[in-house]
Amino acid sequence: MIDRLEKEVDMLERHLQVLRMVIENEPIGIVKMSNETGYPHHKVRYSLRVLEEENLIEPSSQGAITTDETAEFVDDLDNKIDHIVEKLDGMKIDDAAEIEG
Repeated sequence: MIDRLEKEVDMLERHLQVLRMVIENEPIGIVKMSNETGYPHHKVRYSLRVLEEENLIEPSSQGAITTDETAEFVDDLDNKIDHIVEKLDGMKIDDAAEIEG
């Protein structure tokens, strides 16, 4: 059950790392991103596709570039992550003795 969440978080981390690279180095191509992150080309390509579907990046002849929606997403990102962390903290089962008794 928790393994699936961990895999999703790992994938989200990769997507955000790819987005950060586009923001900092646009335009940037798959090969350069793959070389700098160590992720295989197909994983970088998948992350780029997901980011493009979310309208956070778009392709250009020189490589991926940001869109008008990228800045707003980045501005909201920390608050959304903080909210999710709070939710996850609330799910912890701190006192196992209650379950046993």
